[in-house]
Amino acid sequence: MSKSKKKLLTIVSSFIVLSSVLAGCGSGSSNSPAASNGQAAMDGERYVEPVTLKLLIDNQTSLDGIKAVAEEIENKYNIKTEYDLRPGGSEGDNLVKTKLATGEMDDLNFYNAGSLFKALKPEKYFIDLTNEPFMANVLDTFKGTVTVDGKIYGAPSGSSQAGGWLYNKKVYAELGLSVPKTWAELMANNEKIKTSGKTAVIGSYKDSWTAQLILLADYYNLQKKVPAFADDFTNNKAKFATTPEALRAFEKMQEIKTKGYMNEDYLATTYDTALKMLAEGTGVHYPMLTFALATLNANFPEQIDDIGMFAQPSDSPDTNGLTVWMPGAISISKDSKNLEAAKKWLSFFASSEGIALMSSKRKPEGPYLVKDAQLPEGTYGAVLDMMPYFDSGNTAPALEFLSPLKGPNLPQIMVENGAGMKTPEQSANAYDKDVEKQAKQLGIEGW
Repeated sequence: MSKSKKKLLTIVSSFIVLSSVLAGCGSGSSNSPAASNGQAAMDGERYVEPVTLKLLIDNQTSLDGIKAVAEEIENKYNIKTEYDLRPGGSEGDNLVKTKLATGEMDDLNFYNAGSLFKALKPEKYFIDLTNEPFMANVLDTFKGTVTVDGKIYGAPSGSSQAGGWLYNKKVYAELGLSVPKTWAELMANNEKIKTSGKTAVIGSYKDSWTAQLILLADYYNLQKKVPAFADDFTNNKAKFATTPEALRAFEKMQEIKTKGYMNEDYLATTYDTALKMLAEGTGVHYPMLTFALATLNANFPEQIDDIGMFAQPSDSPDTNGLTVWMPGAISISKDSKNLEAAKKWLSFFASSEGIALMSSKRKPEGPYLVKDAQLPEGTYGAVLDMMPYFDSGNTAPALEFLSPLKGPNLPQIMVENGAGMKTPEQSANAYDKDVEKQAKQLGIEGW
């Protein structure tokens, strides 16, 4: 073969090889675009190959609703969810902090909103969600509990809860009572209930944690009168014993005992017994968190529609609002290898469609923190009672979402106060000392 023919064949062969390479690079680009910049290939909104995200969540959280949303996320986007269960309490907190410090945090992290969340230093470990489109529908009440230096680092994981007064609507109707707007009106209702032979206020101090509710639920009233209390309390500038509006909750609680409105065996009564009394109408009021609605529904389904809810009244009709417990926050780790997939996951989870799926598996125990989210049919009547407070903006996060300080001995202190073993002033002083010890242990400045 001549040299010229060999040269021509070489050129033709090279051209064919180059054409094949170029064709290979472009093949399937309209249906299955190649990955770029480390991102998985997508076909429209859906990933071509499955993407798996890990969600770190405590093992005390009900997963039914979350799994329903995650299944739809997988159907829509081909994003799978793997659940990494952790312990609750201090053991779980330590695990979260270790994962963050070592760069081993899962793609998504489920954790408390509020002061505990901010103590994780989210600005260091989680991505900024401030400008993500889905955050525009999240209520400002929640945003404040996950905001550091003006940037938002978490989305709500579910419905809110509230601290206030569960009451038996059926007995209210029988006795011709109206929902009280002031503490004096509540005391007048209690007197009428007592006269009828029923227990006006159920005490369940055998489970000492239940004794905290009158103090905790009073925070809306406190912050309306003393807006800076949470910050001043955290910075050792305000005390319960020396702030009359804060001391007032201790006085309210003891007044109930002094006037004989509680069941005689309040020191031996358990939480479960208290719920039974409320459902059956032998007890009419129960200061409690609305998470109790799920237990009431499970144990007393025929009476659940008899249960209503109102905010803890203040001393003035001009102040009437609800103290709210926020849902946990879900955040995206900066160390995630699938940031865009994680954003898609969280965007759908916090959407009205995602919330509808969640509520189909678990009834909400309070309103949702997303503007266009609808409460499902069959929502507890007590939750519907909470809506006017939300619609009018008369809500405030509980103090524990605004301050890292909540003395560990509060339950026992409130039992002593509610039983009249100590005066309100003595109880408030005891709590201030309990908080001081905690603040020093936490190393908070100013203590």
